[in-house]
Amino acid sequence: MNEASKDNDSPSRIERPPHMVHLPGFITDEEIGLGDAIKRTTSYFGLKPCGGCEQRATALNRWLVFTNGHQR
Repeated sequence: MNEASKDNDSPSRIERPPHMVHLPGFITDEEIGLGDAIKRTTSYFGLKPCGGCEQRATALNRWLVFTNGHQR
């Protein structure tokens, strides 16, 4: 394992909350992560997911979330 992968796997790494992007009128009441939005879009166009798609979707969901614009 190289140094970069050791740093990413360390339990002391702090999880940051995802960035929230408010899109009123575009999203339903539920939040959707960037990874899920990309997964839905590619599935709509008939692209089959590869082995790493779920991992990428999970990572992107942790990074950015779309909301409907209502404050909680």
